[in-house]
Amino acid sequence: MWLRVLIPSVLILVWFAAFGAGGASFGSLSDVVENEQSQFLPADAESTKAQEAQAEFRSSDVIPAIVVYARDGGLTDADTAAIDDDVAAFQEIDGVVGDGVSPAVTSEDGDAAEVFVQVDSSAEIDEVVGAIRDQVAATADAEGLEAAVTGPAGFTTDLTGAFAGIDGLLLLVAFAAVFVILVIVYRSPLLPVIVLGTSLTALCASVLTVVGLAQADILVLNGQTQGILFILVIGAATDYSLLYIARYREALHTHERKWDATWSALRGAWEPIVASGGTVIAGLLLLLLSELVSNKILGPVSAIGIVFAVLSALTLLPALMLWAGRAAFWPVRPKFSAHVETDDVMAGRGAWPKVARLIARRPRVTWLLSTLLLAVMAVGMTQLKADGVPSSEFVLGESQARDGQALLSEHFPGGSGTPAVVIASEAQLQDVVDVLLSTDGVESVTVASEDSPSGSLPVTEDGIQPLGPPGTPAGEPTVIDGSIRLDATLAYASDSEDAEAVVSELRGELGSISTAEDPVLVGGTTAVALDTKDASIRDRNLIIPLVLVVILLILMVLLRAIVAPLLLIATVVLSFAAALGVSALVFNGILGFSGADPVVPLFGFVFLVALGVDYNIFLMTRVREESARHGTREGVLRGLVVTGGVITSAGLVLAATFAALGVLPILFLAQISFIVAFGVLLDTFVVRSLLVPALAYDLGRVIWWPSKLWRRRDDEPSSTARSTTAATSDASGGDVLVGEPHVPAHRG
Repeated sequence: MWLRVLIPSVLILVWFAAFGAGGASFGSLSDVVENEQSQFLPADAESTKAQEAQAEFRSSDVIPAIVVYARDGGLTDADTAAIDDDVAAFQEIDGVVGDGVSPAVTSEDGDAAEVFVQVDSSAEIDEVVGAIRDQVAATADAEGLEAAVTGPAGFTTDLTGAFAGIDGLLLLVAFAAVFVILVIVYRSPLLPVIVLGTSLTALCASVLTVVGLAQADILVLNGQTQGILFILVIGAATDYSLLYIARYREALHTHERKWDATWSALRGAWEPIVASGGTVIAGLLLLLLSELVSNKILGPVSAIGIVFAVLSALTLLPALMLWAGRAAFWPVRPKFSAHVETDDVMAGRGAWPKVARLIARRPRVTWLLSTLLLAVMAVGMTQLKADGVPSSEFVLGESQARDGQALLSEHFPGGSGTPAVVIASEAQLQDVVDVLLSTDGVESVTVASEDSPSGSLPVTEDGIQPLGPPGTPAGEPTVIDGSIRLDATLAYASDSEDAEAVVSELRGELGSISTAEDPVLVGGTTAVALDTKDASIRDRNLIIPLVLVVILLILMVLLRAIVAPLLLIATVVLSFAAALGVSALVFNGILGFSGADPVVPLFGFVFLVALGVDYNIFLMTRVREESARHGTREGVLRGLVVTGGVITSAGLVLAATFAALGVLPILFLAQISFIVAFGVLLDTFVVRSLLVPALAYDLGRVIWWPSKLWRRRDDEPSSTARSTTAATSDASGGDVLVGEPHVPAHRG
């Protein structure tokens, strides 16, 4: 008896300690999160090598901000004086590097001016840019002078601001949605609190671990990974909790003592929960094979979250439910021996007995129509534009950096302030310049030089040009370890497809000059975006097939069969294609998105396939259990009815949690939010409810090939079934009729 008190008490205390420590760690998340795109490139990318080399030409690592001023009809003398005052004020802002502010450069049409401000990357970028924007806002007047802060530092600040609600708003919306669903499903005030407490504790333990690893420089964390971690842990922990609760409720009908009911529930729930968590963890860890670091870090971070979700559902939740007992379900408490028995799985009046009767009458028609519906939806996948989006589109809604970029492009070369950076040997200077200046889309070229106050000198076909009057000697390039740095200003915005095309052309042309001893590297903002996109496409094409293979193997081990796992994988892939097809139509026709990052289909696939298989695992493990007693076809119907309520509730919860990602104004998260939420609902209400049961019923015991269940006739239940009776209930809390064994049907 003392163990029955000690074990749950220790578990609750340990988890509550993790809850407290993890809650305190939330405040440290902002210190370890990095959102700069170049931080997540693979080490062997050309732009990464160029970035490392170009850092040698600067006294400090900087991120440029571009301040643009414009007035229709031309800048006035008062405007020029105010801009000069701003230039002086920018230099006094903490975080702006010494001598890191350029003089104002006026556009050829005289309508605009730009100022380049170098921000120390080790400073709080958003605070520095915020101070610059405050100064600019005071300069801009209501009579026509426009001003904005853009450039890489501006976009980084806007992105950081978009992630500002990730700790508060995101969690609030996610928990509120889950709480409402649980109250409606269970009609109990206490049970939702226990479930959400379990999920929040798992999240706190995950954050504690992730922050500790990030502080130890073992992993890197960015805003999108943080958001996905929050949603994944809340959704998964709640789903696993619902599966345990369904088993616990069943056990309370057949066991008078809470301790016996707890062990019975654990015996029935641990295998599908561990298997479901294992498939998700396996799929996520395959992201470690990614070239793109931002993809790679999502794997272990999210896997840590799933581990704590599984552990909390199998330790903390059972301890809390043991403490609460039948009172957790108040006011509809499950009563011991409160149900009668029936052998007719179709006798109930609830929704799931009706679905079972439909499948029993028309299995082939049901799965054929379901397949046709999904196939029609999947056609829209051909309209998905997942070849990358400009960085100016990353933030949804208001973005001063995006507005500033548009203003800049009206009066200056689109790539002004964010040039393509070329690192070459000193001996290659003229050859590189000739290639750059002969390439369409390159407006001008400069070379890094200490002889210039601005740090660079213009270069033409005739070589380095002097800054003074005719006859002034030309300066010399800065040479570090035999290398020089050239900046090529492009005619197009640095995040545009045209700019990427120019960089690709430059790399091809400069490749004929490059040698193993003296490589010519092309980097810069555009090159980073191009390499990021290429790495994303490579990751997508490699990881998606591997995820399928790994999850297939896990299902084969779990179900001890080959045919059933193949069918489950096929249905989940079809469901994913359908979700992607509908999403493409919504993105293009309703939301008006310009496109999607190549990583969106990859993340959508990993989450939907791994999580979609979860529900099939919940269903098919119960079907296998019932088939061992009653034969496959009856086992399919019994498994469908007994798991219908809990899986549907879990699907609604998971869809709601992923939908909560949509509250953050980030294009990537909004797209992932819709794809996964819609896909989960499709998987819950079509694939798991109709397609898989109908297909399994139509094929019969062949789905278990080559296991023992395949060798036994469907109409030969085992001896265990003939001697075992049990009671069960659906997840919605309604009374059910139970046959031999675990046959639920709503009481009349």
